[in-house]
Amino acid sequence: MAKKSRKPARRASKPGLRARGAAGLRRVRRWLVRGAAAGVVLLLLWVLAYRWIDPPTTPYIRSEAGRLGGVERTWVDLEDLPGGVARSVVAAEDANFCRHWGFDVAAIREAIADGGTRGASTISQQVVKNVFLWQGRSWPRKALETTLTPVMETLWPKRRVIEVYLNVAEFDEGVFGIEAAARRYFGRGAADLTDRQAALLAAILPNPKERDAARPTDFIDRRARSIASGAATIRADGRSVCFED
Repeated sequence: MAKKSRKPARRASKPGLRARGAAGLRRVRRWLVRGAAAGVVLLLLWVLAYRWIDPPTTPYIRSEAGRLGGVERTWVDLEDLPGGVARSVVAAEDANFCRHWGFDVAAIREAIADGGTRGASTISQQVVKNVFLWQGRSWPRKALETTLTPVMETLWPKRRVIEVYLNVAEFDEGVFGIEAAARRYFGRGAADLTDRQAALLAAILPNPKERDAARPTDFIDRRARSIASGAATIRADGRSVCFED
């Protein structure tokens, strides 16, 4: 009986392999695009949600709480604060807060002209960094900050930006927000702060771990007086209208 000859297994042609490989790459790219789109949507929803929901914590507050075993922080609504509190931090940190869309172009130009020796971050940029991102200097973080700042400015009113800032800013090691700061330095709630005390708290913001609002140095005292004058100026010329009733 004649044996049937076995035909050798047909090998896949190289064009077929290339086609399957290309299809696989397309699927991977499709999933990557979908994943990136989903991430963008979730991030936008996160930013939008905080327009109404008070941030329960931030990445930095959480890391400090872990390092220190806890932090001091109590949320306080902007409407429950004296007007001098918001005016003081705006005068100290971002005098044109009501006039920009997240970036103070004039301040950036001045910082560049000075050789980059001083910062030009607005309150809006600081809120984005503190609430949604991480600390430290890196190009990825700066790129995200630059992207998210105008998004937040579009989705939030200015009053909300300054309210969140006042509640997440660091005023001492383990002390976050204006309420905890008022109690730490002056033994009173933020609602009872005087304009002088508000100016002193604003004066320590650039370097809160090494400055004391309750026992100001001559430099801090002079800075607080300058801030108080600036707060009165921005009220008079309308630069506080966007966050005041």
